[in-house]
Amino acid sequence: MNHLKTINPHTIRRILIRAPNWVGDAVMSTPLARAVRRHFPSAGITVLAKPWVAAVFEHSPDVDHILPYDSRSRHAGLRGMRRLCRDIRQHRFDLAVLAPNSFGSALVPWLAGIPLRLGYDTDGRGILLTHRVRMTKEKKQRHQIDYYLGILDGLSLPASGSDLTLSIPPAEQDRAREILEQNGTERTDGIIGINPGAAYGTAKRWFPERYAELCRKLRSDFPDMPVAVFGGPGEESLGETICGSVGDGCINLCGRTSLREAMALIRQCRLFVTNDSGLMHIAAALDVPQIAIFGPTDHTTTSPAGRRSHIIRVEVPCSPCLERECPPGHHRCMDAVSVTLVYEKAKTLLQPHHETS
Repeated sequence: MNHLKTINPHTIRRILIRAPNWVGDAVMSTPLARAVRRHFPSAGITVLAKPWVAAVFEHSPDVDHILPYDSRSRHAGLRGMRRLCRDIRQHRFDLAVLAPNSFGSALVPWLAGIPLRLGYDTDGRGILLTHRVRMTKEKKQRHQIDYYLGILDGLSLPASGSDLTLSIPPAEQDRAREILEQNGTERTDGIIGINPGAAYGTAKRWFPERYAELCRKLRSDFPDMPVAVFGGPGEESLGETICGSVGDGCINLCGRTSLREAMALIRQCRLFVTNDSGLMHIAAALDVPQIAIFGPTDHTTTSPAGRRSHIIRVEVPCSPCLERECPPGHHRCMDAVSVTLVYEKAKTLLQPHHETS
């Protein structure tokens, strides 16, 4: 029984939102945070987030506090879970809104004594929730943004729009320009960004040699626009390989920026070319013109939601397979995406005064 339907939202003083565990998913959950803020205007809102996604919620107008959930050190194992529950209990939350579907994400607020707990009834955790949202096949096929907003069905509350929200304060924009200048980039009012990596697995990656060829062609056509290669820790050599092939005017930022710095740098881009990844959703949230290359993943549920985002994919019988790794010789979905296909779209988007709908 959903008792909160009869409760005045102004009586809910403290809310905990359990964030998703991946950067892209965290970005796609920002409309959920905005809706929670709208429906509970008097409540303080705290986001419980893994360290690598916490940056998504920094400076958000819809979040008051970020509570770190470090499952690799402070909150590791059973002892760490007990410590996490104590950390949460100190805040005396009235309501927990659970974006992840895991059993553990519901167990922790139950153990921490949060009286009202809202989420999908997946993974056998329905007994731990006071407000359960029934999972259906239709809900699984929604875009991930709408999937998160569907959690509000458990409180019979409407969404507040599906626009993504990321905030980049002026100091961080200044830092982005400083990073570009430190890397020898004279022009800082527009760069071409590429993101050749992907955290989930190599199957989502368009081939590095094709990214390099694309960058060489774009550098030839747009010599005043430097190319910046984005990527996380462990992708430094990927960036070095591409930069070495492209030559002057290509800088390697892989593993050399924080997520907040990467966000501010993406905002500097005149164009962002990327695989399906967390940075793709960041570019969408920042309304940066981008080309998103899709292969094994389902573009109907995880496509970038920005109005200036463009998907390039080629239909093949085995896609979307949702596999992390593709067997050798079977990467048909990415092989079908030619450099020419991406280059022609990129050239169009980089033309002066180009407008996108």
